[in-house]
Amino acid sequence: MAALMTSVAVTAIAPLLVYLWPHPPKGQKKGILTVALDKPIDQLNDGEALRFNAPASPNSAFIMADGGGDNAAGELAFAGFAVKNNGKVSVFAINCSHLGCSVALNAKDKSFDCPCHGSRFHLDGTVLNGPAPVPLSHLTWKQGTDPTTIDVDGIVLGY
Repeated sequence: MAALMTSVAVTAIAPLLVYLWPHPPKGQKKGILTVALDKPIDQLNDGEALRFNAPASPNSAFIMADGGGDNAAGELAFAGFAVKNNGKVSVFAINCSHLGCSVALNAKDKSFDCPCHGSRFHLDGTVLNGPAPVPLSHLTWKQGTDPTTIDVDGIVLGY
């Protein structure tokens, strides 16, 4: 009787597991995404930022290393900024921590500004003024094989 009850329960529950733990789409895999920059990263001037996009072929995204507010570690970003601030290079996701809108570089004021609700961030990613509650998310990166590329943790979303 126990075997019969177990087989009935497994038969009823198994189809539901597909919805709880779906298989990733075909071709989806995590890995390093190599990104070409407009300028070698070692030639960035202090207070300068370069915007870059995730590769479009195949369709890819960057994986946020940390975050808060609307961003969280493991969330995706489709672009980012490499910034040299006080001699240190950092790489941030483009997503505002308030509601995820794309921030833009304000070269004149040396800040990242969100056009949706007015949040502003210092070049080190910290909040200059809200409503964003927390800093911009970092992307995990390292220098690429040549000075005009960086390798960023990401995911190929499929073909």
